[in-house]
Amino acid sequence: MHNRTIVRHIDDSIVRVTNGRILVLRRARGYAPLPLRLPSAIPDVLAVGAHLKNTIALSRGRDIFVSQHLGDLETREAYEAFRAETASMQTLFDAHPAAVVSDSHPDYLSSAYARSRPERHLRVQHHVAHAAACMAENEIAPPFLGVAWDGTGLGTDGTIWGGEFFAVREKRFDRVAHLRTFPLPGGDQAAREPRRSAMGLLYAMAGEAAFEWQDLPPLQTFTDAERGALRQILTRRVNTPETSSAGRLFDAVSALLGIRQRNTFEGQAAMELEWSADETGTDVYPLVVTPSTARSGDHHSARIVDWERMVSALLEDQRAGLRTGIIAARFHRTLAASILSVAQHMELERVALSGGCFQNALLTRLTIAALSAAGFRVYTHQRIPPNDGGIALGQIAAAAYMGMV
Repeated sequence: MHNRTIVRHIDDSIVRVTNGRILVLRRARGYAPLPLRLPSAIPDVLAVGAHLKNTIALSRGRDIFVSQHLGDLETREAYEAFRAETASMQTLFDAHPAAVVSDSHPDYLSSAYARSRPERHLRVQHHVAHAAACMAENEIAPPFLGVAWDGTGLGTDGTIWGGEFFAVREKRFDRVAHLRTFPLPGGDQAAREPRRSAMGLLYAMAGEAAFEWQDLPPLQTFTDAERGALRQILTRRVNTPETSSAGRLFDAVSALLGIRQRNTFEGQAAMELEWSADETGTDVYPLVVTPSTARSGDHHSARIVDWERMVSALLEDQRAGLRTGIIAARFHRTLAASILSVAQHMELERVALSGGCFQNALLTRLTIAALSAAGFRVYTHQRIPPNDGGIALGQIAAAAYMGMV
């Protein structure tokens, strides 16, 4: 039976209500600046947030104040509002920032703005900020496992991250696991065309043989010329970054099931995949969590959450005529089980869930249920959005925790 989910405006904030549980998706001016507390006082710090769904944050002593939703900085109007709000908040709180912290992606307009200021410029990786935002909102004292699943964010290894697990302890955020990477043909265009994410996923599984699977919905939407061009950019790795993104994995599965091949708004494919799920049943797909032979920059071995067996079984079900709703539900349950598997390996009692993928009510509910049943304490966002609207809060919290300020 489906949960009842309603998206409402409350005093111009946008919230999602699922069976009585309220999740803030976007906060309006009436609820901002919203103060949250740090464990101890730090110098004044200004955080300029992410590029999309931008908010800014300002610390004063132990308090962090988070602005209202400012928008995507790719529009002139949003960027002007962003600059005005940074000045307004500093005036309002008579703050004199000792440092300005930004995302580690150098091409974000917010990062460029931070570099233009005279204060010391600090950088916090995107998914570290997600985990730190949940830590700050819930006032969690490390150690804990931070799960940061979203669309994209530049990783420290130069790839596009988005399905990340961090062990947070000893003033460190160690990347201890992540989803297996796959190529994104066309880069940012894959976010607008889930069929491209699907082709990247299939190519990672089968190489050029994937182009012979003409029975699959994504392949049927490309012309012969488009398939030829895709083959070229995948084999030559032209504008084809590697990603561990959970958001792009959702997109790929939505396209493979014939639900959505092109998005008309952000997150559409993943949302329709969630809505299609028939929650009856308990079956999950096989999925392997294995140690990696590579080591990350912090010298901790990362485990790989390998989705290949899951996708293979999912395609077998589709070809056998199993209903899309049943397949979609099994996919969600499998991802929740993968988070539990990593948590059990890390043996950290507390687990914090952050990132835009946890706006998916079904994924969040299944993950909380699986972790709670196994004895873990689970923390989610309530007052701050799990998406990039929480990045500014996390930038200050991470910088404070790691002793950068």
